[in-house]
Amino acid sequence: MQLTSGADLLENITKVGGMVERAVATGAKFVTTPENTFLIEESGKDRVFYKQDEHPAVKASAEMARTHKVWLLIGSVAVLSNSEKLTYNRSLLFNPEGEIVAHYDKIHLFDVEVGDGQTYRESSRILPGEKAVIAETPWAKLGMTICYDVRFPQLYRALAKSGAGIISVPAAFTQVTGEAHWHVLLRARAIETGCFIIAPAQTGTHAGNRKTYGHSLIIDPWGKILADGGTDEGIITADIDLNEVEKVRSKLPSLEHDREFK
Repeated sequence: MQLTSGADLLENITKVGGMVERAVATGAKFVTTPENTFLIEESGKDRVFYKQDEHPAVKASAEMARTHKVWLLIGSVAVLSNSEKLTYNRSLLFNPEGEIVAHYDKIHLFDVEVGDGQTYRESSRILPGEKAVIAETPWAKLGMTICYDVRFPQLYRALAKSGAGIISVPAAFTQVTGEAHWHVLLRARAIETGCFIIAPAQTGTHAGNRKTYGHSLIIDPWGKILADGGTDEGIITADIDLNEVEKVRSKLPSLEHDREFK
């Protein structure tokens, strides 16, 4: 699912609900959404934060999964931490009963100035996660990551060596960095790990003139792009043959060839 999320939480919840319904109507069994699925606001704006079990978007997501009997990965949502001031940028995986079966808190925070007129300081409002996460699904083990994580290949290698056959990379990549690096980085992570990469993305112009790149991708373990979302909101789909994971890894067993070096 590719979105242009805005600054109205309830409006975004309604939009996502409709798009989940559309995705399921195409036959999708596993639906994924981008980073910051339900809210992208202007930087520095005061905002109400919710604990996970009180968050209206989390409750709505559970209902979407339960109603449509689908596995649903919410790319990320801001969940209040114990500090009462900082949040986690948290990815949530729901099963078809609407239960949260895994969550991942973004480890690598986006503190950069990329030359697009915006300054990004995630660490000023977000606590970094500390654990890599692999979730069990009916099809394969799922490694969970978020956006800026994609620049840290050691995380992806660790997930693959721990059994992941699919890795999710929900993102809100900037227009500038997306044009330069998005496709290259994601194809590299697929090739290095022998995993399927599923990368739902934000697209277009958001509050505060923030621009995101779009081009949600589904990539196979050989690095072939199976689907590309372009720059419009919408849904992309692909049939995934998990046998390809072992086929590729048997051809190029690089995960078994690590060596110590100085």
